[in-house]
Amino acid sequence: MRRWVCDVCGYVYDPVKGDPGQGVKPGTPFEALPEDWVCPECGVGKESFSPED
Repeated sequence: MRRWVCDVCGYVYDPVKGDPGQGVKPGTPFEALPEDWVCPECGVGKESFSPED
């Protein structure tokens, strides 16, 4: 699964790990994150993320 990087702060969303702090289970692809999910580091929305090269 592809990792996604926050364009603002550089946080990397790794679908293997998920985001337990926001209730996102490991194995959740970025595309399946809730629409109201935000970067746990800086608080921006999904639209501010780009796929990792």
